[in-house]
Formats: sequence, structure tokens, C-alpha cells
Amino acid sequence: MQIREATPIDAERFLKLLLEVESKADYMLFEAGERKTTVDKQRQQLEMIEKQENATILLAEEKGELIGYLITIGGTTNRKKHTAYVVIGVLDGHKGKGIGTALFEQLDEWAIVHNIVRLELTVVTRNEAGVNLYKKMGFEVEGMKRKSFLVKDQFLDEFYMAKIR
Repeated sequence: MQIREATPIDAERFLKLLLEVESKADYMLFEAGERKTTVDKQRQQLEMIEKQENATILLAEEKGELIGYLITIGGTTNRKKHTAYVVIGVLDGHKGKGIGTALFEQLDEWAIVHNIVRLELTVVTRNEAGVNLYKKMGFEVEGMKRKSFLVKDQFLDEFYMAKIR
């Protein structure tokens, strides 16, 4: 498996990966079929991220297939440029194989080079695998967002987690 930064050339394959992950996950922001991004819009987003010093998308690739991603978007103001918000997704058939760990390890290296001091994310409290991964990677719970997620007509809470390096 290889971990690398996404480029605009990856737009079509990355969008396909996003849509596939979202189609099978109860705890992602977008529900199955909700994302309406086109390949051109995805390419434009990748071009914008490529130009930002404090943003990146890491891709996990195996045998030419994209199997996971980690999106990192940095703060846009001078007082927040040292922070970045993180979103991760791994294809169902590849979960539990160390892909999330590898993506976060690469993120740690990237964060050092790009002077990111604070990494933050939210995770549904019921997402035990996600919570365990984030804790393993050094994230700590800083708070709870109550009833912040609606899944199948049920309100769910989210942890607000961060890692200070």
C-alpha cells in the first residue's frame, strides 16, 4: 500500500472513492447519494487544496485502486493557520487493516513540515472503531456536540477531538 498526496489528476478516482465510502457509512457527513459534486468541481477543489500551505488530501492506494483518504483543511485566518480539520474514510472491505493508522502517520509527518500544531475532528460517539483509532493516534476528547448528527431519524452525539503536537 502507498500513501500519497492527491493531485488534480486524481479528481475522478477520488470522487468515486468518496461516493463509495459515503454509500456504505452511517457516520459520514454526506448520506449516500447526497454529494452532488462533479468531476470538474472535484478537480477545481483539488487544485485549490494543492495551492494551500495548510491543506492536503492523502490517498491510500493499493494495486492501482484508491482504498482510503484523509482530508486536511487548514484554518484560513492568521490566528488559525496553525490548525487543521481532518476527515478520513476507508472502503468497507479494507477497514481494520491499518490503512487509517498509515494515513494518520503520514498526516503527522505532513503536519510537522507545514507547521500545523493542532489537528481536530468530530466523530459520532457510537463510532467505536473511529474513536479508538483517533485515541490510538493521539487525539483526545475535548467536548461533546449533543444531537449534532441525524441518522435514520435518530439524533446522535459527536465528540470533538483534537491532537496537539
